[in-house]
Amino acid sequence: MDEQHMAIVVEDDPEVRLGIAQALQIAGLEVIALESAEQALQHLQRGMRAVVVTDVRLPGMHGVALLEAVKRIDAALPVIVITGHGDVQTAVESMRAGAADFLEKPFSSERLAQLARQSLLTRCAYLDARALGDVPQRIEARIVGRSPAIRELRHKLLSLADADASVLIHGETGTGKEAAARSLHAFGARDRHAFVALNCAGLPETLFDSEIFGHEAGAFTGAASRRIGKIEFAAGGTLFLDEIETMPMGLQAKLLRVLQERTFERLGSNQSRPMQCRVVAGTKVDLRRLASQGRFREDLYYRLAVVGIDIPPLRERVEDIPLLFQTFVFDAARAAGQAPPVVPGAFALDLMTRDWPGNVRELRNVAERFVLGMLSPQESQALSQSPLSFEQQVGAFERQLILQALRRAGGRISVAAAALGMPRKTLYDKMRRLAISREGLGADEG
Repeated sequence: MDEQHMAIVVEDDPEVRLGIAQALQIAGLEVIALESAEQALQHLQRGMRAVVVTDVRLPGMHGVALLEAVKRIDAALPVIVITGHGDVQTAVESMRAGAADFLEKPFSSERLAQLARQSLLTRCAYLDARALGDVPQRIEARIVGRSPAIRELRHKLLSLADADASVLIHGETGTGKEAAARSLHAFGARDRHAFVALNCAGLPETLFDSEIFGHEAGAFTGAASRRIGKIEFAAGGTLFLDEIETMPMGLQAKLLRVLQERTFERLGSNQSRPMQCRVVAGTKVDLRRLASQGRFREDLYYRLAVVGIDIPPLRERVEDIPLLFQTFVFDAARAAGQAPPVVPGAFALDLMTRDWPGNVRELRNVAERFVLGMLSPQESQALSQSPLSFEQQVGAFERQLILQALRRAGGRISVAAAALGMPRKTLYDKMRRLAISREGLGADEG
């Protein structure tokens, strides 16, 4: 049985039990339907990829007692409690005992399926994030995600880890360019030596030579002692130059000469020293276009971009958001010295519908505020508001997928439709229904 989508249903009424089981099966879940809490306990085990759906009124052990027993087996295993009409006290007890949610009779099949899938979304993210925490030495724990784009990114990084070629990493602000550069370093032979990161935007031009090349004592006023520069300190390892596009033209010429000759001199010294580090550069702009506009040295661009790596923005890999967020929640809770709070399924779905201009860095910040209980009023509202309806969830997720396909296709409908595996007319219809415009996406081709 596929535990990725399993529901354990506990209901003593045969007709109601059958109805619940059928509703969850239609929603794509594998179901184990049982008539008592005692039977359910026989199937429960720690680490299951499952959700428990239980009625409160059961023969023998009642539903709240089952909930408490489940939490002793696995505190993070989600339980949805079904209560009788107007049974407010039981609902309150259930939530205090750790229920993921509760349903009041009578309820719709769609509502039940919605809550179950939400709970499974965060349950699987919880288990996957915890598994990554157990293997911090693996690249999956550094470059987190299951989307095709992130799988391809990890493959490229591992393939290039031992290469000597310079690498140019392109990605929007907050996408994880330094994490990618550190992975290039960590998973090759260079990991025995230093990884040195330098943000070019924060480096005054007057300090460039000293910072990059180093200096001898007395090389200039205030140089009381010898200083080892970044290139020399990174010998055998990796020098990461982030925001390379901000480097002034004069400094670009100096860097180009070092990359061409593979030698450098400390300030105040006439002795040439070998450059023994690999250079990885990061940029948030199209550096090739910048070079074609005369705003970046074209010869330096080609020296840096022997191999290019693109990191997708978060909005183009929304399926990774639950796992990323749960990973960041674990990290933040560990740093705060507290137990990680449970991520509600509705909140995880809300996160998947946002644009995330700050990308992974912005998502991490939200996770840290979530752990500290310091969410903004808007975020708190999303956390406490009634979950989106099933149709709203599907529409929001569908909208993100279509926008993602259109962005990759440069706004070309035929290309996006082919990538999504649907006729152009169907895509047009969905775009009209979801209020999606091609404005700002690129081509005008239909």
